Amino acid sequence: MSNGRRRALGAGAAVAVIGVAVAVALVAGGSQQDSGDRQTDRQKAVAERGQSVMPFDLEQTTHRFTPTATGGIQDVVADQRGDAEQVDLIRAHLRKEAQAFSRGDFSDPSRIHGADMPGLAELQDGYDRFEVRYEERADGATLTYATDDSALVDALHSWFEAQLGDHGAHAKPGH
Repeated sequence: MSNGRRRALGAGAAVAVIGVAVAVALVAGGSQQDSGDRQTDRQKAVAERGQSVMPFDLEQTTHRFTPTATGGIQDVVADQRGDAEQVDLIRAHLRKEAQAFSRGDFSDPSRIHGADMPGLAELQDGYDRFEVRYEERADGATLTYATDDSALVDALHSWFEAQLGDHGAHAKPGH
């Protein structure tokens, strides 16, 4: 076999090994926010813990997180039009959360997502520097977070991003 042919075979083998390594890395390090029915172990654990905090059914509702220049908008909506039971449960929960967050009580998100959730400590410490406004909508409810403090805006955005990843298919970015 000629030296040129050996070099070509060696280079081809190296490319194949690199291709396999990249494919393995992509599969192993997949997105926290899987689509479809695939859930990470963390997303499954969050959904299980969420059942003890959130009265509505995650399989019948969707969280939407929209970062804004002054904070963000969190919607929780029933997936089925006219699902009065889920809408009532969503409204009761978000009304309670708005009151708790306004007092600096973030114990529910902490129980669901963990005390080290991104943005959570900053929100607890700075609760008196942002407003949480509750609003009903036909299919659920909305919490609007607003502040002039850029550090708290960043914390809210980090908190939203963490929730998007943790809730997986039960959450979506934006409106």
